[in-house]
Amino acid sequence: MIDDILLEAEDKMDKAVEVAKEDFASIRTGRANPALFHKVMVDYYGAATPLQQLASFQVPEARMILITPFDKGATHEIEKALRASNLGVNPNNDGGVLRINLPELTQERRKEYIKLAREKGEHGKVSIRNVRRSAKDQIDKLVKDGDVGEDEGTRAEKELDTLTKKLTDQIDTLLKGKEAELLEV
Repeated sequence: MIDDILLEAEDKMDKAVEVAKEDFASIRTGRANPALFHKVMVDYYGAATPLQQLASFQVPEARMILITPFDKGATHEIEKALRASNLGVNPNNDGGVLRINLPELTQERRKEYIKLAREKGEHGKVSIRNVRRSAKDQIDKLVKDGDVGEDEGTRAEKELDTLTKKLTDQIDTLLKGKEAELLEV
């Protein structure tokens, strides 16, 4: 029973770390990266569709991204979605291809992105702590009901704390890497 609780908690915590990784990837740095557009949704024939499903991406230069829609009729909708996104990009329509030039990041903008990265990192750590609290409550309930012994409950809580620390440290490491990437000129 306890092993099931710990496995479920570890699975949920791993997912929280993956979400944090994706969030960090969506924060713009000095280089062009197609991951910036993971959260952009396009109104494609009345349905909100992720941009990755509608176009291919190329990075011919360090600060340029070419977006080639699979359906040329969707080019205008993709362009509109990019302009409406909070990425601050201005796509140029070259007929069948959208060309996005990413401007050089100012020091002020870098600081804003670092603040955003820290926020996203903290959200990830809070998610991990919430999973820990839920699992701890389940373990405490099992001990209280007499389904497992107190020693086993204490051992499980220690394992849970070790796992929580490991994964929050992993998010901190990812955050430090992202901050270093953002400060890189």
